[in-house]
Amino acid sequence: MKNSPIIALDFASTNDAYNFLLLFEQSLFVKVGMELYLQEGPSIVYKLKEMGHDVFLDLKLHDIPNTVGKAMKGLARLGADLVNVHAAGGEVMMIAAREGLEAGTTAGNKRPSIIAVTQLTSTSEKQMQEEQLIKTSIDESVVHYAKLSKTAGLDGVVCSVLEAKAIAEACGKDFLRVTPGIRLAEGDSHDQIRVATPANARLLGSSHIVVGRAITKAENPVQAYKNILKMWEENA
Repeated sequence: MKNSPIIALDFASTNDAYNFLLLFEQSLFVKVGMELYLQEGPSIVYKLKEMGHDVFLDLKLHDIPNTVGKAMKGLARLGADLVNVHAAGGEVMMIAAREGLEAGTTAGNKRPSIIAVTQLTSTSEKQMQEEQLIKTSIDESVVHYAKLSKTAGLDGVVCSVLEAKAIAEACGKDFLRVTPGIRLAEGDSHDQIRVATPANARLLGSSHIVVGRAITKAENPVQAYKNILKMWEENA
């Protein structure tokens, strides 16, 4: 699984996504979220893998353990490199997800890595406390979910850059810290609240970063990607 920035393919159709990817000469690490997957289905993952890209299938499953386990068994056959669930589903659900992936992975192949969403980067501490009724700090909530995910045998979590260092200290440096909410210093934060630049993300302990509109909506996406990759690699 590549350690390059993960590009969020938040496009309305596969044609838009493919036209974007044709701008690049090299293989990439890309994210397929609900918007694209629910319109195009498994074919989008097959096609991206045929094109040589690593794929993060970002569906954030959250349901009863039996349902999530069976869903992951099916998703394992698609060939994605990274998948995820919501940590709020609980330890038993996360174990079922991991076991489903293992059961669905063909013999001789490595199962996809699996991570758990802690708190969305669009969620503020105030929202978490008032709407989720989690009466602790957002840092404590995120680290708690990370520890629970590790206990369940997952490979890491989705978190904001602001919690990445604490998670590495609590769960080890090999435990993935995949961080969305990456913006350039002069960029718009859009609907994200807990954000950071690529350089700060690396310095603060992210293992992987997810970048969307800063690349996909740039006037020159290829150059924007190169700039972000350089910031990411220079601070390793």
